[in-house]
Amino acid sequence: MIRRLIVGLCWLASFAHAEPRLGINLAGPADWMTELPFVDVFRVSRPWVSQRQGDGWGKGPRLDLDEFGWVKKLEPGCYAESMLCTISGGHYPSGRYTVFYEGEGKLGVGHNAKIIEEKPGRLLLEVDSSKGGFSLQIRETNPQNYIRNIRVILPGFEATWQTEPFHPAFLKRWKGFACFRFMDWMHTNNSEIRQWRDRPTLRHATFSNRGVALEWMIELCNRQQIAPWFCMPHLADDDYVRNFARMVKERLDPTLPIYLEYSNEVWNGQFKQCRYASEQGVQLGLGPKDKPWEAGWHYTAVRSLEIFKIWEDVFGGHDRLVRVLASQGANSYVSKQILGFNDAAKHADALAIAPYITMCIGSRSKPDTKTVAGWTVEQVLDHAENRAFPESVRWMQEQKKVADQFGVKLLAYEAGQHLVGIDEGVGNKTMTRLFHAANRHPRMGALYAKYLDAWAAAGGDLLCLFSSIGNWSQWGSWGLAEYYDSQPADYPKLVAVLEWARTHGQPVKSAQTGDK
Repeated sequence: MIRRLIVGLCWLASFAHAEPRLGINLAGPADWMTELPFVDVFRVSRPWVSQRQGDGWGKGPRLDLDEFGWVKKLEPGCYAESMLCTISGGHYPSGRYTVFYEGEGKLGVGHNAKIIEEKPGRLLLEVDSSKGGFSLQIRETNPQNYIRNIRVILPGFEATWQTEPFHPAFLKRWKGFACFRFMDWMHTNNSEIRQWRDRPTLRHATFSNRGVALEWMIELCNRQQIAPWFCMPHLADDDYVRNFARMVKERLDPTLPIYLEYSNEVWNGQFKQCRYASEQGVQLGLGPKDKPWEAGWHYTAVRSLEIFKIWEDVFGGHDRLVRVLASQGANSYVSKQILGFNDAAKHADALAIAPYITMCIGSRSKPDTKTVAGWTVEQVLDHAENRAFPESVRWMQEQKKVADQFGVKLLAYEAGQHLVGIDEGVGNKTMTRLFHAANRHPRMGALYAKYLDAWAAAGGDLLCLFSSIGNWSQWGSWGLAEYYDSQPADYPKLVAVLEWARTHGQPVKSAQTGDK
């Protein structure tokens, strides 16, 4: 209890004096996620695919599912299949997986797994990860007692999975970070959650549909003594927000602060939440019809304050809350519009931006795809360091002035490198390889250290890097490392982040020894 009190007092002191700290955006649940946060890999399995014997993939009839996504019955000659651990290169454990389930029926496996032992309610599988992912199939099920509550346990965790749901490597990796931003864990972008009954729970078949259950987000933060950053779905009604806040109040360690944000990047036109906010803003007369984006910025302020008020009512005040108004890092005008609308900043604690080291390369960018594809890795890094990095620093400085003007802290909801192809650049394999090589280069580590120093010099507070662990692809190199078994020494940007955090007083593990 004394230690928790000290943690809480340290947080209050750091927030009062704007000491920069590092948080992390956790990668979202999916069958291809390479972080392996849970020892039960069925938690991130692919939603059931309907199959018909002898037909092509996914050619079965519409599945009859219960409210939690379990298959209630099958048509003759059909079965349901779910993919697990669709990870290449053997970057998940081979060995014996234990499958537990309730109900009556028959399970099968596909791809790179085989059943070596079988009895009611339990299977033992042999899995060869070197060949890619594997699948679990429901071949038969009793409609009166259908198969449900399937658990697929990684080797070595058969005796502990019920009380220790998180992979120890996952826990160790992020121990000592200041915040877990749950944007991707909550499947915030384009979320369809409206009511409390829509939320993911521990009874649902997979977290890959709607996100991770709130109960486990809270449990993770309690175990790690790390503050949560929750993103309220853009469609969520007041009752959802209130129930969410109540569960957090009841279950979260009372010494931990709570970062609270309305959705994610509501200003960003590629997401449904942006279009929704613009429509709502226009309907409410919050901006001109011919400039729906401005109405959307103002609606962001209005709905954020409504959400903040609900949380304040539940918590009896805002002492534990960090009420975040997020904006576009590259455009301080948007920040002023959001913070200034109806004096929103007076009811908030922080402005949050994403000051990425930005290289979005496509056919119309300068330089364009053809030019960059002809560069060396050194030239890519030269551009990142000499052009993109100074631009990022300028955004930090400009947005800090805005935050100061409105009397709030400056946070980074996302941060890091942003070397990625857009439009025709997405499919350019040469450029993708260059960006991956740049992310592995020692100079990228040095650039991250300079970047974090610049954030501190600008007066920034919490900075949440994007993202934790994720496979690099043509869509970006977002993960600080690529796989759950990656070694920090192979990823200079991860080493730089860990060492920067350590030198600034965060009790993270050493990049060299893995010790605290």
